[in-house]
Amino acid sequence: MAVDWTDERVALLSKLWQDGHSARQIAERLGEDITRNAVIGKANRLGLSKPSKSSVTRQQRQKEQAEKVLLLQPPIDEGATIFSLTASTCRWPIGDPGDLDFHFCGANSKAGQPYCDYHAAMAYQPPKAKNANRKRSA
Repeated sequence: MAVDWTDERVALLSKLWQDGHSARQIAERLGEDITRNAVIGKANRLGLSKPSKSSVTRQQRQKEQAEKVLLLQPPIDEGATIFSLTASTCRWPIGDPGDLDFHFCGANSKAGQPYCDYHAAMAYQPPKAKNANRKRSA
C-alpha cells in the first residue's frame, strides 16, 4: 500500500523527527495509514537520519589503525624458521604453511610481545568502546 506523503505530512514528520519523537509516535500522529516503517523509510529518504555515533567512531578507529600501519616501515624479511625463533623475535607467519618457503618474520619484537611493531599494528585492534546501555547478564 503506497503512502500518500503530502507536503503537510512531510513537514510534520520532519518537525516531530527533529523534536526527538520516536517513529512509532510520529506514525500515530500522522494517521492510521502510516506505519512506523513508513516513517523510518521517509526519514531516511529525506536525510533526517544520521549515522550512529558508534558507527562513526568505529570507522574512525579503523581509519586510524590503517594509517598507523602505513606509517610504520615493514621489517626486513629475515626468514626465521620455527627452530630459529626466540622470545625476542617476531612470530608473524609469512606465506602458506604448506609451502616450502613458509617462514616467520624474525625481526626484533618488544619484550613480552610476539610481533615486531609493524606486525603488532596489523594484529592488534584498538579496544571497542563498551555500550553503556548494554545490560550485563548476572
